[in-house]
Amino acid sequence: MKKILVIGSGIMGAGIAQACAQSGFHVAMMDVDQEALERAMEAISWSLRKLEKKTKPKEPYEDIISRIEKSKSLECGRDTALVIEAISENLEAKQTIFKTLEKTCPDQTIFASNTSSLPITEIASVVESPERVVGIHFFNPVHRMKLVEIVKGLRTSDATVDFAKKFVISLGKEPVVVNQDIAGFIVNRINGMALLEALRLLERGIASVEDIDKAMRSGLGHPMGPFELMDLVGLDVVLNARMGIFNETQNPTHHPPPILRRMVKAGRLGRKTGRGFYDYST
Repeated sequence: MKKILVIGSGIMGAGIAQACAQSGFHVAMMDVDQEALERAMEAISWSLRKLEKKTKPKEPYEDIISRIEKSKSLECGRDTALVIEAISENLEAKQTIFKTLEKTCPDQTIFASNTSSLPITEIASVVESPERVVGIHFFNPVHRMKLVEIVKGLRTSDATVDFAKKFVISLGKEPVVVNQDIAGFIVNRINGMALLEALRLLERGIASVEDIDKAMRSGLGHPMGPFELMDLVGLDVVLNARMGIFNETQNPTHHPPPILRRMVKAGRLGRKTGRGFYDYST
């Protein structure tokens, strides 16, 4: 496996492309938005320079960057062994991408989705070879977070799961296998309930954003409080993930509180827009 196609150049797509390039893979990062591609390359360069100052990397960051190519077309997937889709949580959009790629990629290409909430079985339902579709769910920030969830759809083959595990290990990360692709998988299924409860506490005026975050950092040793985490991930991403679980389970405990929906409608999505539960404009 020499070349990997990463679809999407947002925070997760750029992070995945960086992690792959750092591990020696050649990466094609595809996005229809040229400006988004340029921003992603700037973010990767900034991240690599920062790492270079803190650690002693095996090679200069310029060599790593040289292994990442930008593309605006899915045609760049013709010679790839692995495709990792990292677009927004939209089932139809993901299905369209994999359906298109199945016609252009080699027969042995593995199709992976970085979805954090959508069932892999549903994503794979539109392709002719669903046994090649698997979930490879990275966590943000990708270059720092060790954990990766390998998610097996109903028709994902054991060989595909084994391939995904070996790939994740080659990146220096630790895979865990989710044998049933329930929405939210492991981490988001559990941690998501804590995020929702933090939102409910805030909505009821029980405590402030700052004190809830402080309580979780100081009391439970979390590196980030729930509101800091939501701002980092993106409130729109959090909302879509929670709604994905609610839509599958119809369990009201998974339904996001109104405050989260209002924040998203107001465009306060967190760090990426300069304002979320905290102000990042300065």
